[in-house]
Amino acid sequence: MLNADKGLGEKLDGKKLSIGIVQARFNEGITNILAAACLQELQALGVKEKNITHVKVPGALEVPCALQALAETENFDALIALGCIIRGETYHFELVANESGSAVTRLALDYQLPIANAILTVENLAQAEARQEEKGRDAARVAVEMANLLEALA
Repeated sequence: MLNADKGLGEKLDGKKLSIGIVQARFNEGITNILAAACLQELQALGVKEKNITHVKVPGALEVPCALQALAETENFDALIALGCIIRGETYHFELVANESGSAVTRLALDYQLPIANAILTVENLAQAEARQEEKGRDAARVAVEMANLLEALA
């Protein structure tokens, strides 16, 4: 019987993994810090720099398209979505947040590929700044943990 909790209490190991990152440039002051924290954590978890592909797209709505292109290569054990959506005065916030989040989840299920979603959806810049480093690191850990879990379940 496979222990589904395997890895949760153990050190995460990314040495054998290939990870793709898609970063939205919109709100780049936040997403650059998200990406830096994510990259630093991936390397701390053993993911080799040569096994990390990092691409940038205009905004959160474009993230799923690039994720899909990466998924279709079948070269990745996990993907990471990075972005920042800050509520404004119009309905646009809800549209972008809902559509990007839904598309990321759908891609993960369609491709049976872990996608760590670190597209921040916040009320203001202060909330984004409070989360940018932590959520970047979290995304790296989620990607490594889920890639290892799916490998163990295969």
